[in-house]
Amino acid sequence: MNRNPHVAVVGATGAVGIEMIRTLERRNFPVRQLTLLASARSAGKTLKFKGADLKVHELANTSFQGVDLALFSAGGRISKEFAPIAAKSGCVAVDNSSAFRMDDSVPLVIPEINGADVKWHEGIIANPNCTTAIALMALYPLHQVFHVKRIFASSYQAVSGTGAKAIEELKRQVAQIVAGQAVTREVYPHQIAFNVLPHVDSFLPSGYTKEEMKMQNEGRKIMHHPAFVASVTCVRVPVYRAHSVAISAEFEKPVTVEAARAVLARAPGLDVVDHPEKAEYPLPLYAAEKDNCQVGRLRQDCAMTNGLCFWVSGDQLLKGAALNAIQIAELLLDPL
Repeated sequence: MNRNPHVAVVGATGAVGIEMIRTLERRNFPVRQLTLLASARSAGKTLKFKGADLKVHELANTSFQGVDLALFSAGGRISKEFAPIAAKSGCVAVDNSSAFRMDDSVPLVIPEINGADVKWHEGIIANPNCTTAIALMALYPLHQVFHVKRIFASSYQAVSGTGAKAIEELKRQVAQIVAGQAVTREVYPHQIAFNVLPHVDSFLPSGYTKEEMKMQNEGRKIMHHPAFVASVTCVRVPVYRAHSVAISAEFEKPVTVEAARAVLARAPGLDVVDHPEKAEYPLPLYAAEKDNCQVGRLRQDCAMTNGLCFWVSGDQLLKGAALNAIQIAELLLDPL
């Protein structure tokens, strides 16, 4: 790829798109030219990049001519239609939707885990599910040493994972409740303010949701571990930003808290925050807007042999989306 690429952001006005633009600037990615693309509804808006106002253009079949790298965050339907068009234009598409994640011809990449997989892309590279990415940042280093067999996990997912409208819904509902007004809802099937919803994504015949199965299916592909199994309950919580995951993992080899902490302390992109006696543990409030994920509450699992419990928090707009995509782009410039 060109060392000073022409970059396009598809879905530029969405929560992740805006974060992609900020992350490109913050990490000094060598952008020669930045093209902002979105729906007709958003075309004509302006967004700032390096102090300049850039106009948002309507996404079209011709949008990728001369573009080297396209960062997609506009939903699966748009990705399925336009990512192949981008690839045929000679552009590398990094897609944040679920459209291509389980496609055998498309790498699914977390750079700290399987960055080398970018080498076999055919024009499209998939970004993982946000909750999966945050969980694997702590699970994979442990897997490398102790070899994970299975996990039981529950997620605590921020509303920004649903998008900008969900953030506004939580703000509006909090204000309505404080003012003694009737609560209105548009995004979620139930009130999210001062409530939790055990419902993220659509339900499958098994009773699990699509989101819940992503941790197993995507985890197998990213970790190159086809026998990995995960029983997950995904929960939407009234937090604006940053997801958390409680994980109980069973390993093939014996694991102690001390050995696990030593492994996690060396893991890239991860901070160990684990002093419960001082009330220090990962919190979404403090993980928000941080590049690194945080892990803590390490303890021996009392219900499983070779088991370990831990708690992970991470900014799903960053490591779960925008940051991971930019890190993939950085690998394309400097392959492992």
